[in-house]
Amino acid sequence: MVSPLPMNPGSLLSWLLVGLLAGWLAGLLTRGRGFGCLGNIAVGLLGAVVGGYLFTLLGVRGPTGFIGSVVIACVGAAALLVVLNLVARPR
Repeated sequence: MVSPLPMNPGSLLSWLLVGLLAGWLAGLLTRGRGFGCLGNIAVGLLGAVVGGYLFTLLGVRGPTGFIGSVVIACVGAAALLVVLNLVARPR
């Protein structure tokens, strides 16, 4: 069985780097304290999925490559952080 996503060490490292950068940038944009290194990677990777879905839903074809992936992931991670901050906000 062939995996639909290539899982070689280079692509895994680049996805982790995109997740880390996107999570960190989104934390700065939303003025959150962040979730630490692993938390930022998780938020960034989930944000990449959210950003990709949002950009596809809106019919926006963004830039490609590493920088484009970081931008899309950052937009998605920022949206995710806004929702998380609204849900987890102390009352």
